Formats: sequence, structure tokens, C-alpha cells
Amino acid sequence: MTVNSITTGRIQSAIALASSKTGVDFDYLLGQAKLESGLNANAKAGTSSASGLYQFIEQSWLSVVKKHGTEHGLGWAANSIGTSSSGRLSVGDAGTKAAILALRNDPGAASLMAAEYASDNKASLEGSLNRPASGTDLYMAHFMGLGGATKFLKTMQANPQASGAALFLAAARANHNVFYDSNNQPRTLSAIYDRFADKLGAAAAGASATATPTNYASQALDMDGTTVVTGSNESADDALAWATTAMNKFTGKTTQAAASILRPTPDTARLAYMMLARLGG
Repeated sequence: MTVNSITTGRIQSAIALASSKTGVDFDYLLGQAKLESGLNANAKAGTSSASGLYQFIEQSWLSVVKKHGTEHGLGWAANSIGTSSSGRLSVGDAGTKAAILALRNDPGAASLMAAEYASDNKASLEGSLNRPASGTDLYMAHFMGLGGATKFLKTMQANPQASGAALFLAAARANHNVFYDSNNQPRTLSAIYDRFADKLGAAAAGASATATPTNYASQALDMDGTTVVTGSNESADDALAWATTAMNKFTGKTTQAAASILRPTPDTARLAYMMLARLGG
């Protein structure tokens, strides 16, 4: 079936739905997506395996899908992900792995997993810091990892003027413009934090003047109609029509041939996700 371009409106609807389902702040999720991919669901990093709206690398994506996929209708994906003795996540079947990784480019799946990842970090940070976690705190966890962010934020509470580069040598080498100013002077922890806060706020504000949770959640949550957020910008009726056409191709053919369409691939994974969305999953 014809796949249309993924519009900004559909992306914002997916983010609003993820926010409403998880309780993670809409503005934070919107700003993060703007910073990470410019609201481009098909964005691909040139220097890593990062892909999609929230630029998940492969291991991070497999981890969050393994933990939260089932509760969002992605049980087939979560159940396909295994863990080695070293803790590395993998998928035995190459086609299934490709289908799972392709979901990073589906705004609905990507937004839900990004929200769940943020929610997990929020709970951990609040337990460590004994205060509510802000959107900037969550972005620090996204940027530095949970352990790095916890260390950063705890140290900043005690000594906001401490040098970030001195505390995070490897991160500073890899992200010079974050840890040093234009005069090559090391930024303080407070200055680094404020810089992230400004960038996150500006990204959320600039994403769309009409991108409010009310405007977009009302569209995304219309599960009784045909408005379902999907990565291919298709309605639920489109998905059902595609399914009917595809299954008709196998009428009168062998069981093995008919079953092949049910094997998780990027197309069938997308179909399953849309069908579950129509059912309110």
C-alpha cells in the first residue's frame, strides 16, 4: 500500500498519546524529539546505530522494548528479545530483529518507549535526589545515562560552580561544546545545566505553536473512529484494507505460504501495531 510522508501533526499526536498514557510531560517529550531528530521520524545518525524520532541506539531500544513493549501491544517484540550472560540484548531471528528495530521509526512506538524510558529515569532520579525531577533532569539522564546524570545533579546540588569537564573527563572530550564555552573555558555544572534547560525549552516552544496536549491528544485518543497514530501516517481503516488485500493473496495456497505473512517483518509488525491501536491497546 502507498505510504505517505509522516507529518509533524501526526508526530505530535503520537507524542501527546504517549504523554497521556505514561504521565510524562508533553513539552518535555516534544522538546526532546525536536532536539534529537528535528521531529524527523526517519532520522539516522551517521556515527552510531541511533535511529528514529528519539535516536535510540540498538541496545537502548531493545532494552526498553523488552521492559515495556508488552504493556503497549508489542509483546511479540518483547518476547523475542533475549539477554546473554554478559547482559547484552539480542534477537535470534534476523527478520524479527529488523522488524523490532524498524519500530524506532514509528512515531507511536518511539514516543511510547521514549516516555517509558523517561518515566523510569524520573522515578530513579527522584529517589536519589529527594525532589521532583524536571524535564532538564530527564534530558541529562538521556544525555549522560542515569548514573552520570545522578552524579552530575547530586554534585551540582552541593557545588553548582564545580567544573563539569573535571568531573566528567571522557564526556567532556566527546562533547567539547557542551563542557567548554566559546573561549575554551570549562563550564560550571550550573552553566551546563542551564544551557540544556534553555535548549530544551526553546525546542519545545519552537516545535509548533499549536502543539498542545489537548489539541493532539483528542485526535490521537479517538480509538472508536479512524484516527490512529501510526508510523506510516495511515488510519486504522487503511491498515484493515491492507490486511485484507494481503491475506487474499494467500487464498487457496499452502498453510506455510499463508503463515509467512504472519512472520514479524517491518510490514507485519506495523500492521500488528495498528490493529492493536484500533482495539484501544
